[in-house]
Amino acid sequence: MANSTSQHILSTSANLLGFCLFVITSIHINNASKNNLIDEFTSIIALLLVGSVIFSFLSIRTQDVQKEEKLENIADQFFFISIIGILFIILFMVIKYW
Repeated sequence: MANSTSQHILSTSANLLGFCLFVITSIHINNASKNNLIDEFTSIIALLLVGSVIFSFLSIRTQDVQKEEKLENIADQFFFISIIGILFIILFMVIKYW
């Protein structure tokens, strides 16, 4: 295994994906989704996290070292973009609801 970050990316992305789905569900249960961009941005972040989960899983499962490194780098990029997106969602929520 070239780099052991794939296991960490997989578990953390899956946990954050659950958090995103919780946020989306909470917004829709409270009927606050009208005129609210948070659920749409959170949905995009959830899709990025799904990509991170898929690529990190494929990185763990492959036997080819070069392919493993490439898949792990892709998963890492998806994960990093997702983290930045979550930061913007949190900042947006703080500004809107403070």
